[in-house]
Amino acid sequence: MNKQSQPNIPPKVEIDKLTFTFPDQIVALKEIALSIQPNELFVLFGPSRSGKSTLLRVLNRLSDLIEGAQRNGVVRINGQDIFAPNVDVTELRRRVSMVFAIPTPLPGSIFDNLTYGLRMAGIRNAQVLEERVTRSLKQAALWNEVKDRLHTSAFALSGGQKQRLCLARSLALEPEVILLDNPTSGLDPISTATVEESLLTLKQRYTIIMVPHSVQQAARIADRAAFMLGGELIEVGSRQQMFINPTNKRTEDYVVGRFG
Repeated sequence: MNKQSQPNIPPKVEIDKLTFTFPDQIVALKEIALSIQPNELFVLFGPSRSGKSTLLRVLNRLSDLIEGAQRNGVVRINGQDIFAPNVDVTELRRRVSMVFAIPTPLPGSIFDNLTYGLRMAGIRNAQVLEERVTRSLKQAALWNEVKDRLHTSAFALSGGQKQRLCLARSLALEPEVILLDNPTSGLDPISTATVEESLLTLKQRYTIIMVPHSVQQAARIADRAAFMLGGELIEVGSRQQMFINPTNKRTEDYVVGRFG
């Protein structure tokens, strides 16, 4: 099954016959068709080089930065084709934010990190900035740890704190969709659990699409999941289906560890 949707609820993200080819003619995505619902925590899992990260990058057009790559097919967010000529890519990336595997704080304080994007977007009101900083840190489960040192260097944070800071930095811009590319790969178990708990709360407000650190993580947090292999979407289903009773033999073999 390559495509699922819930009746009467317009999908937040709709992907139709998406193909993406790198300049060296390696086809990273092959005819991907997928619908993701609002407020869903959707997980893309599979072995290395299966197309997961490439798919994330297409969703906010970071794939545009790959010179010579080719894309066919349609991606719609809220029914709008994100590759239409009139789309403001900067605004798209605000609405569809991305957090990477390696946390990358900006030079400056914690407060500076969280207000940089807001200031770039033209927000200067001190009260608005302070409210956004407080709310985003609370949403990322970081507020209690940093509220008394907002004006100290972001580089002094631990690895787990830096990753939650990067998540808060995205949340400060009030996105609609959050893309997470293996965000806990370098974190200890306690920090990983904290991030996962944050995501379960955040999905009440945002649509989250995540490449997980492991099959076990995917099984813990996904509402629905898609198994990808060699650039193809092999199977899409609920957490129960994908990790307990998959319908495709290749999905089952990967989930139980026969390959990957």
